[in-house]
Amino acid sequence: MSNLVIFDTSVLIDDLRKGLHRERIQQVTGLIRNSSVVLAELRRGAVTPADRDFVRALEHDHAILTPTQRNWLESGVILGKIRADKGFGAQKLRDLHFDVLIALTARSHGARLVTSNRADFALISLYRKIHLEIW
Repeated sequence: MSNLVIFDTSVLIDDLRKGLHRERIQQVTGLIRNSSVVLAELRRGAVTPADRDFVRALEHDHAILTPTQRNWLESGVILGKIRADKGFGAQKLRDLHFDVLIALTARSHGARLVTSNRADFALISLYRKIHLEIW
């Protein structure tokens, strides 16, 4: 297992909007890496200049990991299994897709994935083992 750490969008949004995890983020051990999927989600939701500055700082401060072709293809397989097992509709599967990509990217690099989105990532971890830390 590497000592890489990826923060999910949920943790970073909680920190940006409410300062919830600031101290924990600063005390985390390991090399922080960004997920390009997380950065895309953050950019999509960046409304204020401060939001955009926050995202730019993340992009500048930490290397960015991107899903591979294998990750993309595997995400479709996993989502198909989740649909079959849980009966989720298209909207829920679309909502899960980026989370699956974030999880698979972290898994590919042996990274610990830190999230506050317990429900979705606990579900994903039933289909692919990931090193998950829930705050």
